[in-house]
Amino acid sequence: MANLNAQNTTNASENRPNVLKEIRAKWSKFSEQDLSAVQNRSDLITQVQNKYSMDNAQATRDVDALLKGRQFAH
Repeated sequence: MANLNAQNTTNASENRPNVLKEIRAKWSKFSEQDLSAVQNRSDLITQVQNKYSMDNAQATRDVDALLKGRQFAH
């Protein structure tokens, strides 16, 4: 199990630069500073809600669609 967790962490950190590019492409209101502060999916959902005045359900759907099941962690 520890090996699987280590693999998921590696995959998340490898995916992060690509996911950040996709976030900037989809949500242009994010600054580099905003993106560097995002630690995980939950943080991203909160930021999308705040920047785009969305309710939680819509922000969650949009973030999940962008992540497409990928891990996203700092």
